[in-house]
Amino acid sequence: MRDLTEDLRSLRRRVDEAATYLDIETGRKRLAQLEPELSRADLWDDPEVAQRITREYAALKDDVDLVSVLESRTIEADELYQLAREEGDDSIAGELEAMVSSLGAEIHQLELRSLFTGEHDERDAVCEIHAKDGGTDAQDFAEMLLRMYQRWVERRGFQLELDDVSPGQEAGILSATFIVKGRYANGLMTSERGVHRLVRMSPFDAQHRRHTSFAAVVVVPFLEDFSDEVTIDDKELRIDTYRSSSAGGQHVNVTDSAVRITHLPTGIVVSCQNERSQHQNKARAMQILGARLAERAREERAAELSAMAGPKAQVGWGSQIRSYVLAPFQLVKDLRTDHETGNVPAVLDGDLDPFMEAYLRWRRAGAGRGA
Repeated sequence: MRDLTEDLRSLRRRVDEAATYLDIETGRKRLAQLEPELSRADLWDDPEVAQRITREYAALKDDVDLVSVLESRTIEADELYQLAREEGDDSIAGELEAMVSSLGAEIHQLELRSLFTGEHDERDAVCEIHAKDGGTDAQDFAEMLLRMYQRWVERRGFQLELDDVSPGQEAGILSATFIVKGRYANGLMTSERGVHRLVRMSPFDAQHRRHTSFAAVVVVPFLEDFSDEVTIDDKELRIDTYRSSSAGGQHVNVTDSAVRITHLPTGIVVSCQNERSQHQNKARAMQILGARLAERAREERAAELSAMAGPKAQVGWGSQIRSYVLAPFQLVKDLRTDHETGNVPAVLDGDLDPFMEAYLRWRRAGAGRGA
């Protein structure tokens, strides 16, 4: 049997370190304070307060429970290893190796939580994709990115709510708006904010020449209540209704239920067409508009508006954050972190975690200030 002493010691140390930087002891005390609040009969008389308390409790309990489980499992693995050594039993060597490997992977996921340093990293994310330079190829690329994020969401066990899709003129999409729901969704999706570049032999070119196209991704935290950060004056809004055009079941193309809201002072436009009624579409569009305006206000206060890949972001050569090259060779490379892979199909199929982790480490190291 291989000597696993140092491996197991390292696992225990990593769990202890995680408990320290996640401040698990304080988390346990806070859980004890929140439990009486959760049991109050009148808790949901104020839904906003109830949601805040339940969200905080769920996040803290997730951290505390995970650290407790990993502490117990590392102790169990160490005890099993010591017993096997004392009895000279090599029959469980394979089982122990598997336990050490599994624990290492789970502790690695726990350690990633230290990378979420942004104020709103734990929140859901409002995301937009816009086809930019490149004509039909850019519209096709925008649809490829939408599928990529849908597959990534499935891999993570998150949820994706598709609120609006504008079809392209010949293929693909002009734009899409969606919300990714899950803990740390915003922190993870922040790595995708910016301009993406695709290089390939164009399927839309009769001569099958190599084309370069661009798509922009906007990501802002989704806030249930943004009144503390921005005030929206109804007089500054233009609200248009139209007939839904995307797949949405029996409620689509029956009435003019889709809603487009234009914030006149900033020119920000948001749309929603996948809810069941015009009222619901308007409410969701207002939430998305509030999230966009709140993010804009935060960036203005921090003098970092130029870093946001929003409607005013410069698109083209030299401004992209990531390149997807399909010809003459295959490579996906993040131009901020230098993380790259030659397995382009896997990335386009949602294998984004390595890129996101590299970005979060780059951001925490300080290189990503203002990115």
